[in-house]
Amino acid sequence: MNPEIFKAYDIRGIYPSEMDEDTAYRIGRATVEHFSLRSVAVGRDIRTSSPALFRELARGIMDAGCDILDLGLVTTPMVYFAAGRLEVDAAISVTASHNPPQYNGMKIALKGALPVGLESGLASIRDIALRGEFETPERVGIMTEQDIKPAYYSYFASFADMRDKRFSVVIDTANAMGILELPIYDQFADNVSVVNLYNDLTRPFECHEANPLKIETMDELREKVIDTGADIGIAYDGDADRIGFVDEQGTLVPMDLATALLAEIILAKKPGSTILYDLRSSRAVREIIEENGGRALECRVGHANIKRQMRTDGAVFAGELSGHYYFEENSFAEAGTLPAILLLNLMAETGKPLSELVKKTRRYFHSGEINSEVEDKDGVLATLRDRYADGRQHELDGLKVEYDDWWFNVRPSNTEPLLRLNLEAETSELMEAKKSELLGIIRGE
Repeated sequence: MNPEIFKAYDIRGIYPSEMDEDTAYRIGRATVEHFSLRSVAVGRDIRTSSPALFRELARGIMDAGCDILDLGLVTTPMVYFAAGRLEVDAAISVTASHNPPQYNGMKIALKGALPVGLESGLASIRDIALRGEFETPERVGIMTEQDIKPAYYSYFASFADMRDKRFSVVIDTANAMGILELPIYDQFADNVSVVNLYNDLTRPFECHEANPLKIETMDELREKVIDTGADIGIAYDGDADRIGFVDEQGTLVPMDLATALLAEIILAKKPGSTILYDLRSSRAVREIIEENGGRALECRVGHANIKRQMRTDGAVFAGELSGHYYFEENSFAEAGTLPAILLLNLMAETGKPLSELVKKTRRYFHSGEINSEVEDKDGVLATLRDRYADGRQHELDGLKVEYDDWWFNVRPSNTEPLLRLNLEAETSELMEAKKSELLGIIRGE
């Protein structure tokens, strides 16, 4: 078994060279043993390798003496929903998210959708699975089926409040699992007419990558919004736990700025609440949370980190630059289509187009995340600490240095020889100048 498939927040590798049936079986047994589980819900995505991996994962779970609820073909937010609503000790999604079709993997959560990362169980699961010496249980578990989708659709559709407004919506599901989120929109069809792009699950991966964080994957959505005169464009990633937006002018809505808008909506209903934003996000996010009476807290990158901090700090919502949005209403996990519903509600309430709503959040100039291959990551970080010692430094996640008119964050990759740079400034000229300056130091140019 290849230990490198165990990442910081999930399990992921190429099938079958890195992630195969025997590995899935071992993971099933090891997960049950480490957490002493009695019941586990398991869902899977549409990849051709998912049925075989599910079958062996399930066999490993049952051979460890644990019962299994087969959720079938579902999105990852549906798996989290099951973890929060059903009488199970854990839930597992067999998926590799937005990765190409040759990949597969797993996301593991405990009851209540509490995430399992390397620091909270994955490392132990890895070690038990690698040893391959498993305990003999008193019994073999049994499998039953559970369709969580109707309850999921009904619950999240209940958040729709678009009054008498009607919107045209273009949705790009990239022939991936977001297709299973579409029935939610049917439940408020009087308010929304949908134009679909790539919603054929019989042809998975036969279009662009299901990754709205990559700007080029949004090109067709932008064009379709303009061509059809739609009010909003919506894109899902491969397992539907991330979502991206395009306004009625075909302009991308940066995912951190969507966090700011969603925070404003949530604070109107839950005044004074705590909201988290990842430390790569625009300063505008903190400002808008505080302007609306909320308590804004910075957090580390990564869903396992954020979900745990939400519980620790009593946050009701969190947003990440990558398009993950976390809600108290789904056990502090991603909620698939709920961000889209809330934005449509805001458009209906204000009577304003999305472009106008976003305008107030476009206060600064952000570089986006820039990756650089670096062998001596610690050495470069040390150089940056010295070079920018006059700024306000903190190391919640990598190195962040703040000045009055600009800031930057440099984070090392957990799995690759990469440093990831994000920076923002009050002017485009300052942002570009500091970006060149920092990349020169990072890349040794």
